[in-house]
Amino acid sequence: MADTTFGPGGWTPERLGDLRGKTFLITGANAGVGFQAARTLLRKNARVVMLNRSAEKSQAAIAELKSEFGAGADVGFIRMDLAVLDSVRKAAETVLETVPRIDALICNAAIAQVPTRKLTVDGFESQLGANHYGHFLLCGLLFDRIAPSRGRIVVVASLGYNMGLKTIRFDDMNWDKGYGANAAYSQSKLAQMMFAYELQDRLAAAGRTEVDVHVCHPGASATSLITTSGSRTMRFVWWLMTKTPMVQTAEQGAYPELMCATEDGLEQRALYGPTGTREVVGPVGRGVLNAHAHDKRVMSRLWEVSEKAVGFAWRL
Repeated sequence: MADTTFGPGGWTPERLGDLRGKTFLITGANAGVGFQAARTLLRKNARVVMLNRSAEKSQAAIAELKSEFGAGADVGFIRMDLAVLDSVRKAAETVLETVPRIDALICNAAIAQVPTRKLTVDGFESQLGANHYGHFLLCGLLFDRIAPSRGRIVVVASLGYNMGLKTIRFDDMNWDKGYGANAAYSQSKLAQMMFAYELQDRLAAAGRTEVDVHVCHPGASATSLITTSGSRTMRFVWWLMTKTPMVQTAEQGAYPELMCATEDGLEQRALYGPTGTREVVGPVGRGVLNAHAHDKRVMSRLWEVSEKAVGFAWRL
């Protein structure tokens, strides 16, 4: 049953008030959904700090935003490669030196459908390394800057969590055997969701109520995600899909993460996104969250494995 909290049209940025004085960090914000989220936040007078891998693409994105909103638009970027833990640590240091408050950290960046198995410099399967471990470490390093602002952590997931194994393959997380682009991507997105739901539980257990953690997904949005890292076949299939009503614009794809970063009164143990056909398009609200995404035994074990993998222990 569709969520009618925000009326038949679902949540839209028209609900946003003036965001002057608020600061939003967005990973992967130089293109696609992240770029559109940045645009909307700047339109409402927020400060936006992009955490992106490419300096060149970031500078081009900032130039485009400043041409739209004026030279005074408060947007900048810090170089960070989520697939390199040392890069994440350095970026977090720079954030702590230069960004006095964080109202929301939007974990938007991802790689998807990597056709052949690759390992990161730290030795992780590339999609798990960038999508999950990189964000897990970043959120941990920045948590104490988010908390005083009563800020939020927004994890941008994917309906891909419903595909593949629907659990974490602890005995072979790097897919030494039987690698599949879809299966590995699905595991990486499920891991991100489990991180968020386990963080909710740990904050509640510690009596920490000042940080909300929300999970959303963009549905099927016309972005460069598949064309950046997918195989030739996947790129062609995706190109065909973008010509149909089953794919919405990148601007619409940004609505769920914008809502989770700004809207009050949202549920935490939830998955927000489009609520129309197969939940890939349509009005934005609360969608279906399947139980395997918050299997407590698996979540707890994944947290411990993740702390060990990235060499960082959360202190809550």
